[in-house]
Formats: sequence, C-alpha cells, structure tokens
Amino acid sequence: MQSYSQDLRDRVLRALARGEGPSAIAQRFEVSRFYVYQVRDREHETGVRSSFQIGGHRRSRVKEAEPTLRRWIAAEPGLTLEELRERLAGQGIAIKVGALWHQLNKWNLTFKKNAARQRARARGRAGSTAGME
Repeated sequence: MQSYSQDLRDRVLRALARGEGPSAIAQRFEVSRFYVYQVRDREHETGVRSSFQIGGHRRSRVKEAEPTLRRWIAAEPGLTLEELRERLAGQGIAIKVGALWHQLNKWNLTFKKNAARQRARARGRAGSTAGME
C-alpha cells in the first residue's frame, strides 16, 4: 500500500486553513473524510505534514542471543522451538515461535530431534503386499 502524495496532503491542509469543511475537501480531492481528519490531526498534534514511514528494516529481537541459542542447541539438540522461546522469555526476550523459527532458519541453524521422535520406518511403501490368490 502506498501513501498519498505530499502534494495532496499540502492541498488538503491549505483548504482546511482557508476554512473549507472536511466533507467538501474530501469530495473535491476524492479522499475520505477520515483522511482529511488524519492529516489535520497529525499536523496539529505533531507539526509533521508528511506521511508515516512504510516498511523499512527491522532488527531481529534475538540477534544478540545468537551465541546463546547456538550453545543451547549444541548442548541439547532435542529442544523444541517452544522450549527455546520459553528460555528466551526467561532472559527478557519476547518472541513468537514463528519468528524464532524464521530467525533460526535464516542463520541456517537446524537441529535434529532425538531418536525417539524420528520415523519408525523408512519412507515409501510399507512393504510388498502378499499376492492375491
């Protein structure tokens, strides 16, 4: 989604300064009344006439905890994502399981579970069927 142009914001603010009503401004510039109120309120409260930044780089919450996570996984390869998340929460790092998985995947940090949780048999067919006679 892209924000409205700065030129449109300036025209809406000039129309408001001239004393035009929000409904008339919205109709003339083909925007919603809510948008007119948003532009007016943002300039009035903060003095900012531009739009909010959309997108951008977000830092990982667990970036600094990477060595700790690697140590935990090396020591106990059977840890689940939920257990890792709980340990991080104990250190004051709140993160959801999906975000934690995404970060571990980004670091190419995969780990195998213990043997009890592995497949019981090889993939593929269970075996040949006895001939039907």
